[in-house]
Amino acid sequence: MGSARVLVAANAPRTRKAALEITDRAAERIRALLGRKNPEPVGVRVGLRHRGCNGMSYTLNYVDEGKRAEFDEVVSDKGVTVFIDPRALMHVVGTKMDFVDTELTSEFVFSNPNAKGTCGCGESFSV
Repeated sequence: MGSARVLVAANAPRTRKAALEITDRAAERIRALLGRKNPEPVGVRVGLRHRGCNGMSYTLNYVDEGKRAEFDEVVSDKGVTVFIDPRALMHVVGTKMDFVDTELTSEFVFSNPNAKGTCGCGESFSV
């Protein structure tokens, strides 16, 4: 799992566990998607929307150079950068982001240990 550097009160750097785990397949897919855009975005932003039968669903948007929100949590791992919307952060801490490609679907899949319920189709969740 990736780590980020933070400063503690005594200004001594320490590492902490990343808020979001990015699998190799997810990183590979993010790189492929970013490479298709011109100019190439600096990463993707994970956010949440209130929708679906269980309350919340994930959103993914490109983040262009200079468009990073001030309070985004930044996870840089496996050669990609994922920004987490600060309003979504407490709902996605500990989540694993994967990419699944089957005969029926190609999609990012989020395994969230904080989710208390999900809908039957897997599109929304509640915490």
